[in-house]
Order: sequence, then C-alpha cells, then structure tokens
Amino acid sequence: MLEPLGVDATCELVYREMLTHPGEGVAALAQRLGLSREDVGIALDQLSSLALVRQSYEPSGRQRPVSPEVAMRILLERQSAELEAHQHRLALSRAAATQLIAEASEAMADPQQVGVELLVGIDRIREWLSQLATEIQGEVLTFAPDGAQTQDNMDASRPLNLGLLQRGVRLRTIYLESIRSDAPTLDHVRSLIRSGAEVRTAPLLPTRMIIADRRLAMLPVDDHDSGRGAVVFSESPTVQALHALFESVWERARVVGGAPPSSKDADLAPQDAAALKLLAEGHTVESIAKRLGVSPRTARRITTSLQDRLGARGRFEAGVKAVRRGWLPMRD
Repeated sequence: MLEPLGVDATCELVYREMLTHPGEGVAALAQRLGLSREDVGIALDQLSSLALVRQSYEPSGRQRPVSPEVAMRILLERQSAELEAHQHRLALSRAAATQLIAEASEAMADPQQVGVELLVGIDRIREWLSQLATEIQGEVLTFAPDGAQTQDNMDASRPLNLGLLQRGVRLRTIYLESIRSDAPTLDHVRSLIRSGAEVRTAPLLPTRMIIADRRLAMLPVDDHDSGRGAVVFSESPTVQALHALFESVWERARVVGGAPPSSKDADLAPQDAAALKLLAEGHTVESIAKRLGVSPRTARRITTSLQDRLGARGRFEAGVKAVRRGWLPMRD
C-alpha cells in the first residue's frame, strides 16, 4: 500500500506492528511477524532513514513509530521534493537537448554536409513540398501537432493531398486528439478520409514531421516558429529511425471515426492522461495548451479538473496521488 511512497512491504509490516504494539523490541517484532531479527533490524534502519520511527526518550531507549498522520505528511513531502528534483533534471535535459538541436541546426546549414538540406522560410518549404508531391511514388507519413488547423494550411494542403491520393499514394497522418473538438479541422479530415487517406489522433506528438517513400524526412528547425525553416534528411539511418518512431506512435493512436477508448482507459481519457503527465513534469498551463493543441483556458480547465479529481492542492501533490492511483507510472 505504501510502496508508491517509497516504503517497501517489509518496512510497512514492521511500522504497522509497531503502531499496534508500541514499545516492543526487535525480538518481539520478529516473532510476531515471522521475520528474522536481521530483517527487522534492516527495516527499522530504513524506517529511521525515512523519519517514520524515532528514538524513544523512555529509559528503554527503543525506537517508536511516528503517528500515521505525521508519517503521511513526511512521505508526501519527501515525494514532492523528489518530484521537484526530477522536474529540475527534466528542465536541464530539455535545455541540453535544445542546445544540441541548435548546434545541429547550424551544422545542417553547411552545404557540404551530405544527405541534409536546410529550407529557410515558409515559401521555400511550400515550394519544396509542391515539388515533392510530383515525385512521391508510394507513401507519405505526417505528424501534425498543431491541433486545430488554420484555414490557410488546410487550403494549401488540400490540393496536394488529393492529387497524391488520386495517383494511388498512401497517406497516413496523425493529428492531436484536440482536433476532434474543432469542427472545421474535423470536416477537413473527414473529407480526406472519404478520398482514401488514413487518419488517427494521439494526445501528444513529439514534433512536426513528414516522411516520403521512406527515403526523405522533413522536420522543423523550431517547432514553435515555422518561419525559421526546416531540415530535410535523405537516404540515411536518421530517416529509418524517424520512420520507426512514426510507426510506434501510429500503432497507439486512435482511428478517426473508430471506436472510443476501451473501458480500461475510461477512468482517464487520453487527453487527460497526456495533460496529467505534462503537469507532473512541471509544464505550465501555457506549455500544456501548446502541446495538446488547445487554448490556455481549456488547458487550465483540464488541469484544474484533474487536481480536483485527485484531491490535490498543487501539481506536486497531484503527481504523487496520480502515481498512487495508477494514472502515472512509478519512477525507478
């Protein structure tokens, strides 16, 4: 019961027995629980390190358990501190990854680099896509992480997509789950499906991406600013790895027009699960809104609802309680 809070089964048994029979020593505890004295001694050391038992001021000098209320407060505060430290490490990791991407982007601009092309500006990207549309033979795979699509984007992509479908090219696209709440985007998607496209949705997508015929892959230099350009990889292990990433997300994504999530997922909808994961990682409401493809107001409503359902007063407590409920995995 207390394992999600860092207390293993043996320690919990010893702690509970000490609450029931305060003042007993190692030998008596071992006899009652059917454990060796060594096991009880190890458990007492661990409980002491967690501040769940303290040295008694009585002449016996034996250890005594803190009250369950104090124990829960100690354990929750400890978990909150660990979550905060984990979020700090995530922030540092994201900063390091951002730096790496920036350095890689500069390298990609090197015209001498084989198999990499840098496209600068929206016009250049659209020209490249128009040219690509005439060359594609078999399949186009797309991550579309912007949520509701703008009318300009839909108008620009529609003739290209329909032209590909008419030539027998297979189109597979993954949008964010949030498009199901946007009527114009959903109408656009359904129109593509009627023409032969395959479309699924996922709560989160790692990046914007297009893969053509498993030989070319285009990714943005900056997910938040398309105007900075895009990078095209060709005939490389990078393309193979990106293709594997797409297939992995596709397998878990939900078909548009398909069945709703199974009953085992009904306790937490896919979008709520994604929001909870981001909340526990330390994302702000604005960041969660961007990642889910919804408005800040909607993101605030989702996160507030999650905290209310968990009975949590803040994101750290929400993370702890979500782990205990099984909505988030336990950290190693």
